[in-house]
Amino acid sequence: MNRFWTRLRLTLDMIKFEHSVFALPFALTGALLAWRDCGFQVAGLRWRFLWILVAMVAARSAAMAFNRILDADIDARNRRTAARHLPAGLLSTKFAWGFTATASLLFLWASRELGFLCFVLAPVALAILFAYSFAKRFTMFAHLMLGFCLGIAPAAAWIAIRGSLDWRICWLTAAVMFWTAGFDVIYACQDFEFDTAEGLFSIPRRVGIARALLIARLLHLAMIASLIALVIVFHLGALSVAGIFAVLILLVYEHGLVKPHDLSRVNAAFFTVNGYVSLLFFAFWAADILLHRKYF
Repeated sequence: MNRFWTRLRLTLDMIKFEHSVFALPFALTGALLAWRDCGFQVAGLRWRFLWILVAMVAARSAAMAFNRILDADIDARNRRTAARHLPAGLLSTKFAWGFTATASLLFLWASRELGFLCFVLAPVALAILFAYSFAKRFTMFAHLMLGFCLGIAPAAAWIAIRGSLDWRICWLTAAVMFWTAGFDVIYACQDFEFDTAEGLFSIPRRVGIARALLIARLLHLAMIASLIALVIVFHLGALSVAGIFAVLILLVYEHGLVKPHDLSRVNAAFFTVNGYVSLLFFAFWAADILLHRKYF
């Protein structure tokens, strides 16, 4: 039993379980917007939010574990990633597959609890999440595919609350997609030489590090534009606008950390700043939505 819990702890470390914070606040924002849109009248709301949380964490965990399994050989050849759990032999591939299957089943169970449409779309969502792991083998647009994987979270949360999809929430999907793609491009700059040697695809490998960082800036500007559009279509208030400014300031700071000739602070830009982006965004937007409820 102790061995099992040790391997589970190592698995959660392998998939960077704490990074669930990246997409989860946006998913919860999608759920809050759906709740607001139906006049704050949803049966079993607390249980729905709980199952959204379970579904989000389970889906991400399954996708990350699958990615680590698929990339184990590549990671072993990359000096930056050779110490990861599977190539280093800290975990067995068999246990990682078991974890992936368990997380996938938990996601399907949570989706079933959230309604018929969520359950029907759950296998499609898993297929999209798993497909991303193959992307860098054939397209430089893998960054946008990763962004879309995270971006479907708020749309899925909307469906979980409303039982159907509204095109307006797709602006939040777009925002998350552009945000994620932007910081993933920055992160991929670290592997420019390795990707070139291995024949893997990425924007930095295709256009060079300097131009890749410029593209990352443009992607983050697209995120801001998408959030502005979201404010307009949902008629949100000043706190949501303030949240966009907070995100913009953090993104400017993030890009200031990374230079074409100095990638030493990529981890700070990737992990720390983007964690604050998602949390601050949720804090401002949740406050705006809940304040609106007071006067509804």
